[in-house]
Amino acid sequence: MNFSIRPATKADFKDIWRLLRDLASHEEMLDEMDVTYEELERDAFNQNPWIECLVAEVPEENTSKEGFKMVGLAVYFYSYSTWKGRSVYLEDLYVMPEFRGFGIGSHLLSTLAKVAREKQCGQLELNVLGQNTRSLSFYAAKGGQDITARNDWHVLRFNTQSLNDLIS
Repeated sequence: MNFSIRPATKADFKDIWRLLRDLASHEEMLDEMDVTYEELERDAFNQNPWIECLVAEVPEENTSKEGFKMVGLAVYFYSYSTWKGRSVYLEDLYVMPEFRGFGIGSHLLSTLAKVAREKQCGQLELNVLGQNTRSLSFYAAKGGQDITARNDWHVLRFNTQSLNDLIS
């Protein structure tokens, strides 16, 4: 199947929002998605963006059943490790179910790796739900190391209420 990977533009945002909502729904976590359309658009497409995005598109003759050309994305941002230096964090990688198995996810990940190397990042990090064995296998096959199992690292999160409690 023909497809292309490119950096997202603000004109892509409606499709990016659609894909992110599809992902949240696919993971049965749509009710966890608190960010609004306006907030995400602002944070992705301003002078100092908090996130960046690569998008996967298919030609007109291969659109989805609903007529969508944009069929996948990788949302990422930069972070820093005081042990490893510059890092890229992959927040979301998603390909619409009917377009899986054509190498789109692999190409999104490969393109992000190129971006990371161009920015002199020493590592790429991401989280995967433990129940998502298909994604865990995908990333492991690409060389991703499960540091939860290897180093006994645990991901901790402070939600809005916890942040407010910390300030008090």
